[in-house]
Amino acid sequence: MTAANPPSANPGPRGKPGTNGSADPSAAAAPAAPSAVPPFPARGRRVLVTGASRGLGRALARVFAANGDRVAVHYGTRRAEAERTLAALDGDGHALLGADLSDPGAAAGLADAAREALGGLDVLVNNAAVNTPHPPASTGFTAWAEAWRRHVDVNLLATAHVSHSAARWMIEQGTGGRIVNIGSRGAFRGEPDHPAYGATKAAVHALGQSLAVALAPYGIAVASVAPGFIGTERVAHRLTGPEGAAILAQSPYGRVADPDEIAAAVRWLASPEAEWSSGTVLDLNGASYLRT
Repeated sequence: MTAANPPSANPGPRGKPGTNGSADPSAAAAPAAPSAVPPFPARGRRVLVTGASRGLGRALARVFAANGDRVAVHYGTRRAEAERTLAALDGDGHALLGADLSDPGAAAGLADAAREALGGLDVLVNNAAVNTPHPPASTGFTAWAEAWRRHVDVNLLATAHVSHSAARWMIEQGTGGRIVNIGSRGAFRGEPDHPAYGATKAAVHALGQSLAVALAPYGIAVASVAPGFIGTERVAHRLTGPEGAAILAQSPYGRVADPDEIAAAVRWLASPEAEWSSGTVLDLNGASYLRT
């Protein structure tokens, strides 16, 4: 297991002294799509999970490590918790990477750093997100504007920037790849107290579908999941508070999702067998919201 400093917010050209010596794939047009892409591996892959310090991100890192993959564990500010995630992973060869994803250069540089730390990049899971309340009826405009800026920067633009950088490396490798975005039920159901969260997650779903079409010729499948409420540390207080019973009652199962349930679905979407699911948005909400 290795730990790395946060990637530079303005990384220099690859191929210069002190870098991995390969050409910068963003410096020229993408190569022509190969006539045949090798079969995508089921194990032993190089996986980047953003926002992996705790909660769902930790479960995602665990499920890939248990599958025999090597994982780059990304964190924003919670390094100590990310270190605990790293220490609990099965196998070895994992890496710890810090980056402020609200900075476009740092977001793009994260995929570069993961590739260097793992010796390549086969799977990206875009999990990092912010979700702070800003109900329109009671939020002043200054706080409202800041909430929207922060949600767009992290939830949408960072997902786009990390995906772009990761896809360019996957194209250069020529061995295909998988990108899985963590979206939300709120993109369809609405988030009255968190409207920017719902809106940015809807945009993430649309981004994933666009990338699925654009990257299919290179053997890269892109999909999204739309979870409902997940029982993580971040929301534990809500489940035990006055609104807890109402949250549990949203699903006819009378409970919320366990992070491992969502992680298992993501692992399948990143598998060789899931290539034909590219472009999908998979509902994972325990029948708490149904759409056609």
